[in-house]
Amino acid sequence: MKEKNYNLELVRMVSFILVIAIHVSNYFCRAYGKITQGEYLFSLGIDTVARLSVPCFFMISGALLLGRDEPVRKHIHRIVRFVIALVVWSAVYYFWNIYYMGSSFDLKEILYVPAEAHLWYLYAMIPIYLVLPFFQVMCRNMSLKLEKVFLIVTTGAVLFNYVLWLMGGEAYYDLPLIGDRIYAWYIFVGYYLYKYRRHIRISQRALAIICVLSMAATFGITWGVTMVTGDHYEDAMTYMSPFVAIAAVCFFLFMLRLGNAHVRPGERVRKVIDLFCGCSFGIYLIHILFLDNYKKYMEPWDLSAWIAVPGLIVVIALVSFVCVWMIRKIPGGRKIT
Repeated sequence: MKEKNYNLELVRMVSFILVIAIHVSNYFCRAYGKITQGEYLFSLGIDTVARLSVPCFFMISGALLLGRDEPVRKHIHRIVRFVIALVVWSAVYYFWNIYYMGSSFDLKEILYVPAEAHLWYLYAMIPIYLVLPFFQVMCRNMSLKLEKVFLIVTTGAVLFNYVLWLMGGEAYYDLPLIGDRIYAWYIFVGYYLYKYRRHIRISQRALAIICVLSMAATFGITWGVTMVTGDHYEDAMTYMSPFVAIAAVCFFLFMLRLGNAHVRPGERVRKVIDLFCGCSFGIYLIHILFLDNYKKYMEPWDLSAWIAVPGLIVVIALVSFVCVWMIRKIPGGRKIT
């Protein structure tokens, strides 16, 4: 059995907490003008930093999966697991939203509109998993020169798509390797960063500085446009944004190289990391239920963001973990978490 890489597990552990932070802080960011400027900037700062998380999840998948040579049945098992999780949690959130939150949803749109917004991640990963075995063969057989050209071409396509998106348009034809989104690109980048983590010529200090500057750019653009328009501006925080992508890539590589690229936690710490990371997918799926409960009874201005944002992140993370841990104890629970 291959030894678990705890650099990647640390990225995973940080990322699932930051995903919760995105949804919590964004609730307060969208109340711009109804909460104080200080509360808004505090929430925006957390939201900006937390945007690292989702790209990291894609990059973790690329790092762990693209270098493998797996049998077809392994791919089928992976796809089936995601489809089961999508079906089950779509049903959960459909009934939750209709009968508890009092919102509406047209089931005829379920193939292209998630029953709950955060389930978009499953809609993105299932198509990637469908073509993953072909990506694995391609990546294993490319020369170093071809790898460089591949990254240049795909990065250029991602930037082109982003510019067109800013202009309100889209490419007439997408680059088949990555489509019209950035998520497959993160998969490839995660693989190459992991593969060459010891050889990429950039210092840890430089990575940290670039990451911070990129996040500062995201923060500044968002705040500036928000001030001008009088409404919270989210477009600079999309995962297609070059600044978000650069920050995430730098953070990911920085974490990969901690401990001379081989973090060795003690046995107790390792058990804690394994326990939380084993529940991370389930926490991602379930945590919106608890955030929705807060939203149902509390407006963003009812409790100061200085208290509510960090408090909700911690409480929702812990409650979600406990629930997922219990679900995984019952028959079939692991299949949906």
